[in-house]
Formats: sequence, structure tokens, C-alpha cells
Amino acid sequence: MKFEVTVLGSSSATPIFNRNPTAQALNINERLYLIDCGEGTQQQMLRFDVKASRIDYIFISHLHGDHYLGLVGLLSSLHLNGRTKPLHIFCPAPLKDIIDLQFKYSETVIHFPIEYTFTDASKVVKLVENQDVTITSFPLDHRIPCTGFLFREKKRLRKLIKDKIERMNIPIEFYSKLKKGEDYTDSKGELYKNDELTIDSDRPRAYAYCSDTLYNESYFETIANADLLYHEATFLDNMRDRALETHHTTALQAGEVALKTKAEKLMIGHFSARYKTLNELLDESRSVFPETELAIEGKTFSI
Repeated sequence: MKFEVTVLGSSSATPIFNRNPTAQALNINERLYLIDCGEGTQQQMLRFDVKASRIDYIFISHLHGDHYLGLVGLLSSLHLNGRTKPLHIFCPAPLKDIIDLQFKYSETVIHFPIEYTFTDASKVVKLVENQDVTITSFPLDHRIPCTGFLFREKKRLRKLIKDKIERMNIPIEFYSKLKKGEDYTDSKGELYKNDELTIDSDRPRAYAYCSDTLYNESYFETIANADLLYHEATFLDNMRDRALETHHTTALQAGEVALKTKAEKLMIGHFSARYKTLNELLDESRSVFPETELAIEGKTFSI
């Protein structure tokens, strides 16, 4: 099953050449999820072949402009392109007021339902559960209420050992029971244990998205053992005082988060516009956690 994230924006408060504000597209089993929607996200989606019409879920971490100012334009384009199916937006409650005000004064009546779920930045909350994934929000430590998001794949059914079950002439109608873990008794009364006829499915994968935050161990348990961890790394560690002042994390601290939470791989982003090149940030994070990559726009990470 496909489980991959494409970086659409990796800059922090202000865009610079070749870096747009934060946005990511997550593809789980060909269902698209948009995470944050900074200015210019529509252009990035066109550039990197992410089809807006396929997005049914949008998650906004907090109400600093570099994480949501592209959303009104995206909604307007979906409207103009004839969308009719519902769109689910998970966001801080005041965002609805902002969107409603924009459309009020442009006299725009959106032709598709927008279904809001308001996030709670004080506790861990399950937002979505479908056949593919469970999506949870969790509190981060930023200057205003802010949540991260954890996307955890659902455990798949067991896999049949087809050669064996075909040789045994096990009825097809029993296959679904085998996949669910049941043992099989043949017509002679002989019992075959399930693990003789099936193999376990792969371990469910997880993607943890940590938007703007101070280094704070309060969210470590929630994101533990992620296959891919995205964590903001706005500054080099020689600017830790500035990171503390603005409620952000340094590249060194992001590496420490990945190490302490036992992530498989770390992706760092939300880079300050002061850094024209990113090698120093990458090297600093890798000094603590070698499996670190940069959130380069257009790059897709398979999980």
C-alpha cells in the first residue's frame, strides 16, 4: 500500500527563492491528505503534479499565516473548478471565521460542503479513522495554540499462503476467515493452525508531523517509533536563544527529538529565510541523528 509524503513548502514565516511556506501532501493508499497550506501551495501542487481535486482532508496546525494563507485561494479554485463533493478541514476554530469573512466580502457561495472539525491544542485527539489509517492530533508548544498530526496505518489482514491452501482445497469462502486469523478444520476433522496457512502482514507504518514548536518532551510519547518524523528546524543551534524566544526548534534539537523518540528517519523543515543554503542545518541534525533528510520541495518520501 502506498504511504508517501511530498514536500510542497519548507520555508518558515517568509518565502524565499525556491522555498515556499509550509505545505505537504500525504498519499495513503491513493487517498490524498493536505497538511498545512501556506501561501503559494496551489502553484506548488501544479508544479509537482498533486491534484487538488483528489484531496478530501486538509489539516491546519495553527493560525500563523505561513501555515494557512494559501487555503482561501485553494478553496476558491476548487469551487471554480466545479467541485461538489465534501471537503473535511481539521483546524483551530477561528479559521472558519476567517474563511467565512473572506467569502462574505467577495460574495462567493461555495458549491461544495466544507465540514469542519476543530482541533484541541490541549490534548491528544483521534480525528479520523478509516479503512487505511488513524489520524491523531497532539499538542505542541508554540506561541499560539498548535497541534501536530500522527498518521498511523491500520493493521492489514494476514496474507494467504496460496500454494498451500489451494493444494488443500480449502473453500474460497473460508479465505476471509483465514485472513482474520481463524484456524481451519478440514472434512476429516484435522485442525490446521492459522500460522501454517497464512503469514502476518507488515507492521503498520506511521508518519508524525511536528509543526512549529519548542523542544518539549511532552509530545514524545505520542510520536514514538515513527517510521518518518517531520520536525521543524527553523534555526541552527547557535541561535537557540532566538528559537526559545519565537517558540521554535533548532536543527540540533530536532535530531535529539528523533533520537529520543526512536524514529526510523527524520525530515527537517520550516527553515528560516536567513539560510540561503541548508547544508549546515542538515549537518547539525545528522551530528545527533544520522538518518536525517532535508524537506526539499518536490521531494517525495516513501514510508
